Amino acid sequence: IANMVKSFRVSDLQTLLASMGRSKSGLKHDLVGRALRLVQTEYSPELLKNVRQLYESRFPKASGWLAARRPEGVPVAYSSLSSSPTGTQGADYLNGIPKLSSTPAAEVKLVSLPFYQTLETLLPPTELIAQNSEKLQDSQCIFELTQSQADQVRNSTELRPGMKAIQVVLRICYTDSIGVQEDQYPPNIAVKVNQSYCHVPGYYPSNKPGVEPRRPCRPVNITPWLHLSTATNRATVTWGNFGKRYSVAVYLVRVFTSAELFSQLKHCSVESAERCRERIQDKLRFDPENEIATTGLRVSLICPLVKMRIGVPCRVLTCAHLQCFDAIYFLQMNEKKPTWTCPVCDKQAPFELLTIDGLASEILKETHEDIEEIEYLTDGSWRPIRDEKERERERSNTPDYPVVDICVPEANGHSPAHSSTSQTGKSGAGSTAGGTGGGVVVDLTLDSEEEGGGARGDSDDTEDSQDSPAPKRGRYDYDKDLVTAY
Repeated sequence: IANMVKSFRVSDLQTLLASMGRSKSGLKHDLVGRALRLVQTEYSPELLKNVRQLYESRFPKASGWLAARRPEGVPVAYSSLSSSPTGTQGADYLNGIPKLSSTPAAEVKLVSLPFYQTLETLLPPTELIAQNSEKLQDSQCIFELTQSQADQVRNSTELRPGMKAIQVVLRICYTDSIGVQEDQYPPNIAVKVNQSYCHVPGYYPSNKPGVEPRRPCRPVNITPWLHLSTATNRATVTWGNFGKRYSVAVYLVRVFTSAELFSQLKHCSVESAERCRERIQDKLRFDPENEIATTGLRVSLICPLVKMRIGVPCRVLTCAHLQCFDAIYFLQMNEKKPTWTCPVCDKQAPFELLTIDGLASEILKETHEDIEEIEYLTDGSWRPIRDEKERERERSNTPDYPVVDICVPEANGHSPAHSSTSQTGKSGAGSTAGGTGGGVVVDLTLDSEEEGGGARGDSDDTEDSQDSPAPKRGRYDYDKDLVTAY
């Protein structure tokens, strides 16, 4: 079976991985390695069946016999039409436009979407059949609503003006019977319902230079253009025929909002704080093969999506990291632009694998909003991590002392005037003598002559000597004549 996997093309590998719920992105050697690991670790009858089907489609044994039996120039996709009786062949055309074959595409299954709950199938997946060699094809599908279905749509609430909660949607995917298929539009797609063109989602603009814009492939809401009665509805799909095979289906669905999905998540998928602590302990458990022991893991409390503090911490069960993101913002963004990828590691993040982290929820409630990061420890506990600015503020929280300006030059650039200098020196000396903090403030602008003159002036002024204590002689514990100025 490993040799079969190694012979697959990229498309075959992607189909195999998607059928088993694995990521199908990456280069061919990545896909081959992922598929081989899948075969080694999860060998099952379903996996074996998928591999054999892909291998047989890649190397069909009876391809020569089929080509000999089939009339020349008639493709395989036309076999269902050619087998119909001659008398009923005219029913395949309506108003000059060929209808879709009534035979559904073989076991094509569309992936379930979190925001859409399928209530009823109005038209099962049916292949778009090219009627000629033109590149632009028109295929028409016809379906009817029962009175009950029409009443459901008519009486449903509105998500917003003009958009019902119960809708009829048209979905298109590749014609492939292996695995579940994601929505995929053919080139040059246009949808007309009862002679009126309906809106098909356009392209997402790309912010990166040189990257082509990507088109979101999602269900097309055709409800506003339908006959909400038992009358026949006609949907015409215009599509580009460039070798790919596509199938179309029509469903009656219930559309959910991001708030409703969040309510489901909150009630059905919350991981307890105890289980989260066990996961942390398992992650930080000592590994003898690892030379460096991990004593803690830092986790940010800021959501990587919106760069704001997380409100409801959410993770993906299959992701290895402990970092969370905000569940509400994640669902809102996927409601507008469905990607369902983890904003931390870019892996697939389907709704059914999302969970709310109970331990992170407790931490967010117990910590102040200024705390942006915490560290998980080996015993499952945690501690807040304060940022550098806050630690700087704590280290600089020392008693304040009077600040003496030692360099106030005049306009001519020379030393300060005697009046200002003597006043500064006097105030500095008074502050030093009167203070009890033990600090000594020295006025470096005084030279030896000015200092001595200032002392003599203070002794001659009797009023000043009575109001303020006499300064210490020289204000030094040693002879100032021995001081060398550099």
